[in-house]
Amino acid sequence: MTNDDWIASVKYDDKGLVPAIIQDALTKEVLTLAYMNETSLKKTVETGETWFYSRSRQELWHKGETSGNTQKVKNITWDCDKDAILVLVDKKGPACHKGEESCFHGGVYGDEASSTENILLTLEKLIENREIDRPEGAYTTYLFEEGVDKILKKVGEEASEVIIAAKNRDTEELKWEVADLFYHVLVLLREQKLPLDDVLGVLVERHNK
Repeated sequence: MTNDDWIASVKYDDKGLVPAIIQDALTKEVLTLAYMNETSLKKTVETGETWFYSRSRQELWHKGETSGNTQKVKNITWDCDKDAILVLVDKKGPACHKGEESCFHGGVYGDEASSTENILLTLEKLIENREIDRPEGAYTTYLFEEGVDKILKKVGEEASEVIIAAKNRDTEELKWEVADLFYHVLVLLREQKLPLDDVLGVLVERHNK
């Protein structure tokens, strides 16, 4: 089936639109729900970046055209009825126009807690804000002000604690020490200006091989 064939086979609504769920290809976090028409879907496939149809402005728009927060398309699938599509993307910058990583950031029901799937990215964002704002009394502020040598020392100490806990077969202690190690590694990555996505991308590449 050619691109033109499957794009034409999508079941658009009476306004010629189809809901498009945009999902981070790496973390699987749902980023936004937008709408496409046949033209924007074609442009998405042709350019390799997401294009949508704005229902309020009644015009096409290219995600990231003004903000620079583009979304590179990795995969597109449709649901069993062909009346909704799922777009997996590599995102550059926040997906939400309010500066949040995902448009779905306002909890309205249930426990307010980060999922285990994206907690590292949530923590990375918090560490980034700590480096910028430097709130007084915060441990992360202390690490950044002490500099890379202090951060490296803490990474080494926590790695040693992980080894000791594992050697002692103490799983309760081990989970806390590994969590501490993860945190300090994230601080180190921020100090080095290396995004966690780059590290996760290496793991994905290795897994795909």
